[in-house]
Amino acid sequence: MGRAQDNEFLRFRLREGLRLRAEASRARHADDNAAMRAYYSARADEYDEAYSGPGLAPLERAVFQADLDTVTLWLDRLPMGGEIVELAAGTGWWSPLLAQKGELWLYDVSEEVLERARRRLVAHGLRAHIHLRDAWAEPDREVDGLFAGFWLSHVRGERLAEFGALARRWLKPGGMFAFIDEAPGPDYTPIDDGLQLRRLSDGRQFSIPKAYHSPDELLASLRGAGFSEVEASTTTRYFVHGQARVAQAQDEEAR
Repeated sequence: MGRAQDNEFLRFRLREGLRLRAEASRARHADDNAAMRAYYSARADEYDEAYSGPGLAPLERAVFQADLDTVTLWLDRLPMGGEIVELAAGTGWWSPLLAQKGELWLYDVSEEVLERARRRLVAHGLRAHIHLRDAWAEPDREVDGLFAGFWLSHVRGERLAEFGALARRWLKPGGMFAFIDEAPGPDYTPIDDGLQLRRLSDGRQFSIPKAYHSPDELLASLRGAGFSEVEASTTTRYFVHGQARVAQAQDEEAR
């Protein structure tokens, strides 16, 4: 009887530990989402400056621009069409390229950045559906294409597999997920608490989740989520980009 009581107590401790860990994880995720919403809403006016390579020496800025041209051309040539969802679309830097490929839906949690995305599309004579929506929200349908630009580097390593599974649920059989993001540098070490301090031009400071994932990490998470034809690579220095497909029904049956 004593051993039975001891075992029951151990099971209780285990359940309680798992419950507390889950609560802490949910609280941290909620804090991350709130911090991201506040930061990008405040940064909307100056966000696009990031694409000019601010703070870099002239030679490094030239490398940055060449890398940016590389991923832009890659996305432009990507065979994506039909109904396309862009998660965490921000100011819509990539949206004109996507809007020319199919029927585009832009989602973000910040009204301020989405307004700038709308203006960008209008300036290009393009249209899209623009709505407030969290990138972590459960998909409400299956689409042909899913794109995330500079979003995966806000996904903590512990949630990378979770987001890969979410991306998979967005897509129809044969659908494509594509991404562009910041590449980890050769000397990169993960940030201890996963938070990075960002300062705006007006002096305001925000701590946001930041994690730079290698191509191997991204490949593993996407394969683990059930994607096929998975590819990921880096440019000369600054960016990582890749794509993955959901297998067609006949391919799944063949397995």
